[in-house]
Amino acid sequence: MKGKGCPVGLRAAMLFAACVMTACSEPGGTGSASGEAVDLAGQAAEAGYLIGHRQGERLREEFGASIDGQALAAGLADGLAGAQSRVAEAQGQAALEAILAERRTAASAAGAEFLAQNAERVEVEVLPSGLQYEVLVAAEGPNPSADSQVTTHYEGRLIDDTVFDSSIARGSPASFRLNQVIAGWTEALQLMSPGAKWRLFVPSELAYGERGAGRLIGPHATLVFDVELISIDD
Repeated sequence: MKGKGCPVGLRAAMLFAACVMTACSEPGGTGSASGEAVDLAGQAAEAGYLIGHRQGERLREEFGASIDGQALAAGLADGLAGAQSRVAEAQGQAALEAILAERRTAASAAGAEFLAQNAERVEVEVLPSGLQYEVLVAAEGPNPSADSQVTTHYEGRLIDDTVFDSSIARGSPASFRLNQVIAGWTEALQLMSPGAKWRLFVPSELAYGERGAGRLIGPHATLVFDVELISIDD
């Protein structure tokens, strides 16, 4: 909820580097995604496979089916062999940026459609900022100010219900100042009283915007949070 992510250019460069270091493979067995037999016996093979598999999962989360797995594996093999790249750096970077731009546009469109449909529900209130909320548990009492320290329990999800963070799952409430979190939280919690539980529907511009955050929150992602305000601490 606090992380702001990498600037787009740096993020793209990091992902491009990840492409060069990663091979695509099917889970389990010794066959690769390309159908070639792979010997996974021995520490070097096991470690190499684990690195590739982890990076492959990250790339799948970021790019879906937008990356050619066979070309990715070829780039890995050439890089490990010390061979010259068969794709010019500028050309490859431009292709990567184009794919990222397409996915950002798709995320924006999906978020806008989700919010438009969600706003039609009678349970949902829409604020002038574009923030939407639904009261799950009502409470009366004082409201925190923008610089108050508060304690909350929360769970954050993408609009496809993928959970990316949960103090509830960790079993440990989170304490923070309202001026240190995303704008959607700062606005919503000032309207809540201790004991209240709301579901927030946060447009990307009130969350992490074009930068995204971490592996799961991509650029222009609309987010959903279940938030319980436990206490106002000062």
